[in-house]
Amino acid sequence: MVLLARVNEPRTLWLLRGYLTLVALAWVVQRYANLPLTSKLIDALVMACSLALAILWQGELRRLMELLGTGRLDVLFGSQRADKLASGSVAVLSEAAGRLSQLRRGGLIVVDLGSDLRPEDFLNPGIALDAQLSVDLLLNLFALDTPLHDGAVLVKGNRILSAGVILPLSRQGLNRFGTRHLAALGITERFDRCLCIVVSEETGTLSLARQGRLERPITSSRLQELLAEALAQGMKAGAGAKAAGRSVAVDTADPLA
Repeated sequence: MVLLARVNEPRTLWLLRGYLTLVALAWVVQRYANLPLTSKLIDALVMACSLALAILWQGELRRLMELLGTGRLDVLFGSQRADKLASGSVAVLSEAAGRLSQLRRGGLIVVDLGSDLRPEDFLNPGIALDAQLSVDLLLNLFALDTPLHDGAVLVKGNRILSAGVILPLSRQGLNRFGTRHLAALGITERFDRCLCIVVSEETGTLSLARQGRLERPITSSRLQELLAEALAQGMKAGAGAKAAGRSVAVDTADPLA
């Protein structure tokens, strides 16, 4: 149950459900069916899937062990809400993207809305900054004469966590999109609770990637609307998860209620 509470991505949740179903099937066959050969085959399949999941989820498992070791149970059980975009951050991101578009200066901004992105999720984690989000800083980071302008900037809440981040590329639309757009699609395919703002260096066109889909072209005002909408949905989802957690806690504490 703790592991399920830490899973936010639907694709990861599907994998975990499939694995648990396979484990349950193995238990049923061993417990109720007298099929030695079938039991051995299912046991081997469960072992192979366990090894595969351990490799695929090595980052998540390391994170889980860190939380257990440091005693951060509030984060482990999801009682601590992840930082969300403040309304001021939406305005800053929209203004910065609009100015980059006017200057025809390429930009790539990843906005973490609760996916808890970590360095191992990227091809290159870039340079850690942990700086206050501002329009001027974003413009400077994407200036052509700076060493970080080709990578992405990672934003969470009102903080710029890192710059010069190299994102995994998507395989869709290889002939239609440039590297920045493929990177935006790639990260949002893997993590549902993040957005990616793209500014084309050639045309200055603004785009927004979400859940492996790209909306383009858009204006800076439209971008602000989409960011505000995503913020509202994220806050609603966080409130629902918190209420569900409280309900479970009440039922556990008083089973006779």
